[in-house]
Formats: sequence, structure tokens, C-alpha cells
Amino acid sequence: MEDRTIVDLYWQRSERAVPETVAKYGPYCRAIAERILGSREDADECVNDTWLAAWNAIPPGRPVLLRPYLAKIARNLAFDRYRRETAAKRGGGELPLVLDELAECLADASDTEKAVEAEELGRAVRAFIRGLPEREGNVFLRRYFFNESAEAIADRYGMTAGNVRAVLSRTRGNLKARLTEEGLL
Repeated sequence: MEDRTIVDLYWQRSERAVPETVAKYGPYCRAIAERILGSREDADECVNDTWLAAWNAIPPGRPVLLRPYLAKIARNLAFDRYRRETAAKRGGGELPLVLDELAECLADASDTEKAVEAEELGRAVRAFIRGLPEREGNVFLRRYFFNESAEAIADRYGMTAGNVRAVLSRTRGNLKARLTEEGLL
């Protein structure tokens, strides 16, 4: 079913909206949540929350692209759950590594307290990513949006894990330089 038709079902408050969404995007959203949470059961709960959030947000919202809209909801819910579950204990896993890697090129939370500054930072990062060559942009997004390991990215793009880490390091350095140049870091 076309995304536009699924969104129309949400607008009509049709009972078919959620099952159609699950059929088309269930595995995709589950994969995103599972990479962040590391647990299929937690990911399933997060994905179910994604459908509820979509139901509550459409209407009034009308996403143009349903796939990234749902991915963002699933990702944010998974991060929220991850933070709740690891507030008292800090363990292993891919997410702490991803966040540590990005910490070197993003401003400290105290530097971006105001919502306007945070939005400007987000705009600058999005513009930076759009300006990257396709493969570098995809590698960066796979690592920092979809939380994939360097090994998984390497398999996907026919690279070595070391090459992926080098691309990520160089890209983070370029991002840091750009944000510093724009006065956002």
C-alpha cells in the first residue's frame, strides 16, 4: 500500500491504518529499535509504542515521507527507553560507543540550553550531512542515526571496518570544524 494511502487511513481514523503500517514498516522500525536497545522484546514494545505515537500524531500532522517519520519516532522512543534503563547502570553495547564518538564534535548540553540554539545546531548538522558525498553520508547516518556497528556498515558497503572507522573519524572532524566555523561549537 502506498504511504499516502496509509496516511489517509490515519486521517480517516480507520482501523486499517495501524495494521497496514505494521505490515509495511514493522520489520524496519523493529530493526532500528533493536540496534539501540539490544533486546528483541524491548524493541517490540518500543515498536508498538511507535504505532500509538503515529496514531496520536496523525492528524494533526501529515508526514510527507512516512518511512523516515516512523523511523524517527521509533528511534526516539528507543533512545528514551535506553536512557531510562541505563540511568543507574552504564553497560556495554553499541550505543555508548556511538554517543562517545559524537561527543567530541558536538557542543556540551550546557552550551545549547536554549531551544533556538539546539534547532540551529540540528539544522547545521543536517546541512552538513546533505553536503557529504553519498557513501560518506550513508556511513555517517548508518552509524549515528541507525546505530549500526562499523562491521555491519563495512559489510553493507563493501569496506573494511577500519576503513569505516577512518571515514567516520574524518567526517566527525569535518563536522566539528564546520560547527566551530559557524560558531555553534
